[in-house]
Amino acid sequence: MSNYNYEALLDNLYAKLPKKNTFTGERFECPIVEVLNQGSKTIVKNFENACSKLRRKPEEVSKFLFKELAVPGELQQGGRLLLHGKFRDKQVNEKLNLYCKTQVLCSQCGKPDTHLQSTGERHGKVLKCEACGAVNPVRE
Repeated sequence: MSNYNYEALLDNLYAKLPKKNTFTGERFECPIVEVLNQGSKTIVKNFENACSKLRRKPEEVSKFLFKELAVPGELQQGGRLLLHGKFRDKQVNEKLNLYCKTQVLCSQCGKPDTHLQSTGERHGKVLKCEACGAVNPVRE
């Protein structure tokens, strides 16, 4: 018989194993925007970068944010968005998450491989999924 204790060897083995990866399997995360307040105005600094991660035009995302936050605003040079109102970063990011859920993620399979497509109607748009082929109407 040897001098090695089974529990000690087992503990040594577990210590050498790589740590468990906490990856959830989700490959899409809604981007988090950086907000800067200047007086009564709010500037979203990395707006264009966030739109590129969502694979959406900045005009579409900004129109949604203007409507949801009930303020006017404008796209600025350098990929920034100016909102004519004072908002905390949490408020803007919540509305961006709502945009992701309603106009980026497929309601059938949950994947972000979608694009907005205009129907022939006056204000009609649908969300077409490139992964599963589902077509769902979206509100503007």
